[in-house]
Amino acid sequence: MVTPKGGLRSARERLIQTLSFEAGGLLLVAPLFAHASDSPMGDAFVLMVTLSVVVMTWAAVFNTVVDALEYRVLGRLASDRPHGARVLHAVALEISSLIVTCPVIYAMTDLGWLGALIADLALTAAYAGYAYVFH
Repeated sequence: MVTPKGGLRSARERLIQTLSFEAGGLLLVAPLFAHASDSPMGDAFVLMVTLSVVVMTWAAVFNTVVDALEYRVLGRLASDRPHGARVLHAVALEISSLIVTCPVIYAMTDLGWLGALIADLALTAAYAGYAYVFH
């Protein structure tokens, strides 16, 4: 694939990267979740697909709102965000994603609220490690 000037990925490359990341994550994390939660593999896979769709949707909404607010308030594009603001943005996205996904885990499993929170934190850590290796 040819990368455009400036080193940015094309929309096609970004789509392939995103779908590859999600597929790999499902293949790695669903069996781990099934084993750790003593859930049937099919149920774990359905949960992971659901969480993937929820998180991708939430990330798009969150990033759009934050980028628009940042531009409106600070006159700054997301691509010009300094390191500290990038860290704050990443942490805020992860915390808000936990808030959005914990009820999904609770509703789709028999883990209870505390179990859902622990599972959500473990999944977040697993995906963060996987993202580091993948990217």
